[in-house]
Amino acid sequence: MKVTSFQNDVYDAVMKVPCGKVATYGQIALMSGHRDAARAVGNALHVNPYFGLVPCHRVVNGKGALAPEFAFGGPSVQARMLEQEGVQVIDGVVDLEKYQFRG
Repeated sequence: MKVTSFQNDVYDAVMKVPCGKVATYGQIALMSGHRDAARAVGNALHVNPYFGLVPCHRVVNGKGALAPEFAFGGPSVQARMLEQEGVQVIDGVVDLEKYQFRG
């Protein structure tokens, strides 16, 4: 799969989200230099060819909800990966006040 420059920008931004924190799709759009591209960020993460290297499980929606179609095993896998990093997930939602990356 050929990775576009947009996708590389997104993956680079996601790499900045530390273990134990999450970022929103909109936040990743801003961090990647593509301010209005939150939906496209989701699409890029859905086809992430670097799973295991780019921590796409750390990206949630603007309300803290997990991805209903998490490409690497569904929302239960995303929740488990976040919980292994110390992020509490309750009913498929992360508390952004507590866990959102502020970098």
